[in-house]
Amino acid sequence: MSKTKENILETIYSPEDLKKVNINDLPQLCKEIREYMLNILSEHPGHLASSLGAVELTVAIHYIFNTPYDRVVWDVGHQAYVHKILTERREKFNTIRQLNGLSGFPTPSESEYDTFTAGHASNSISAALGMSVAANLNNEERKVIAVIGDAAISGGLAFEGLNNAASSPNDLLIILNDNDMAIDNNVGALNKYLVKITTSPRYNRFRYNAYSFLRRHKIIQDNHKGIFTRFTNSIKSLISRQQNIFEGLNIRYFGPIDGHDTKSIIKILSDIKEIKGPKLLHLKTVKGKGYLPAEKDVTVWHAPGKFNVDTGERVTSKSSTTRYQDVFGETLVELAEKNDKIVGITPAMPSGCSMTFMRDKFPNRFFDVGIAEEHAVTFSGGLAKEGLKPFCNIYSSFLQRAYDEIIHDVAIQNLPVVFCIDRAGIVGEDGVTHHGSLDIAYLRSIPNMIISAPMNEHYLRHLMYTAANTQSAPFSIRYPRGCGNMLDWRCKPEILEIGKGRQICEGKDIAILSIGSIGNFAIEAINKAKEDGIDVALYDMIFVKPIDTDILTSVAKKYNKIITIEDGTVNGGFGSAVAEIFSQKGYNCKIKMIGIPDKFITHGKPSELYKMCKMDSNGIYEAIVGNW
Repeated sequence: MSKTKENILETIYSPEDLKKVNINDLPQLCKEIREYMLNILSEHPGHLASSLGAVELTVAIHYIFNTPYDRVVWDVGHQAYVHKILTERREKFNTIRQLNGLSGFPTPSESEYDTFTAGHASNSISAALGMSVAANLNNEERKVIAVIGDAAISGGLAFEGLNNAASSPNDLLIILNDNDMAIDNNVGALNKYLVKITTSPRYNRFRYNAYSFLRRHKIIQDNHKGIFTRFTNSIKSLISRQQNIFEGLNIRYFGPIDGHDTKSIIKILSDIKEIKGPKLLHLKTVKGKGYLPAEKDVTVWHAPGKFNVDTGERVTSKSSTTRYQDVFGETLVELAEKNDKIVGITPAMPSGCSMTFMRDKFPNRFFDVGIAEEHAVTFSGGLAKEGLKPFCNIYSSFLQRAYDEIIHDVAIQNLPVVFCIDRAGIVGEDGVTHHGSLDIAYLRSIPNMIISAPMNEHYLRHLMYTAANTQSAPFSIRYPRGCGNMLDWRCKPEILEIGKGRQICEGKDIAILSIGSIGNFAIEAINKAKEDGIDVALYDMIFVKPIDTDILTSVAKKYNKIITIEDGTVNGGFGSAVAEIFSQKGYNCKIKMIGIPDKFITHGKPSELYKMCKMDSNGIYEAIVGNW
């Protein structure tokens, strides 16, 4: 007899506990999980809407499969909060995305249930396929499941995994969580296809029965399943008068089914888990399911911050200054009004990078290419080749996914693509997969590439104006997440001389060379050092490449003690560029390099992480007064 109680969730610590719950009580459990997430995330912000939409499918996966022995690979990880709650981390869930707390993404170092690092889209199919092939080679009966969203499956890496899935012996199960949404609205032909796709239950029963019949009578063997798949796919195409894209790749397709019907998901998972070969289960879900404000506006509720659960009112912290991304977005519109060759490109982040301003003002000159950074870069190269001026806005940690395209499709041809690198440096609670720590280092080695970083909002506008009006070469502008320091950022933009920095303040004892907005921390440290009688000069270099050798020569001749500061890795970054010039010219200066150390940085508030890395004003002050 079914036992219904209001606190089923409190009895569940692990998937083994979940399996003890009567199947009829699972809808009640799903309701409790949603309420639990809402209560926690309203006070401890995280990615809400995605996980609300994935409750039933997550419960069903852990109910049917033997995790962690069976592997579940989550794509991106925004939807994996329920997974964390059910896998021995419920009592720590209120520490999500906090320093020393749970990561907001699946992290193998955190739990054996987190089988593969997630944070960037489209890697789950390839990783899970590798695990499934390994299980086959190791003669293990392990099941491997990749959970991927309809936005992430449009990424190039996902297509590569799908294409390869039928070429090696594996029993991979791909669960397509189709909510017709990414962070913003999905784009592209594949999304339209997924919305329309239908599958006949009668056909699937016929196919399964035919397969079983032929197996029982030994007409086909396991090694003939590819022939049978192609044969039955032909039957299906004839019946439905359409070709299924997945079955066209010899991947068994099931669905679409209601992704919020727990019993149905459990039944079909039970039915297909032993079927050999790659297969895909298509679930239709609702992002934000169960919480009306999130269902109505999934973009806002993707990561809403703090909010009142009862009223749906978001608790917004009002800043007196403007976010860098908004300065970028509004400046781009200003530039585009005066130059009809300017176009904007973003890989699925129009809201996140504030290119919504460009989209609303010039919809024909705005291109959201979906989760496809490689395509975004090469597409921008094609636009530039034909005389347009593309501003390609990609987060720093996502741009590294398109490194080859930057080199091959832009830099070699010296095309004037403007790379607007948002979220450069420490980003905070999203943690290790999202920090923009590597872009200076990975761009420095590319010939023809200009690398710049503004110290404030005015210089962001100056750099954008310079890139739009003077350059015929690749031009990167990196800027941080969050708000700047200026109350009035709407200055008249000016053309800057490429490769020239500026002196902020004079000093006789020590020189600080900074790049980007982290230079504002240096000003605080310099004022504090002045109280100790230490006189420090500050130079805002503006450009990493080409670097201002006149300033470097002057500084090297005047100062024996020099500090470099950057919001990026010290390995191969701005400080390394300075040291290289000094070495080439034979300058024997003492140099301290401040930046992100040679390790992956965890999640936490930016202020906590800057302090941990000794990059805040106190860390810079300690470098000034410390041993030389």
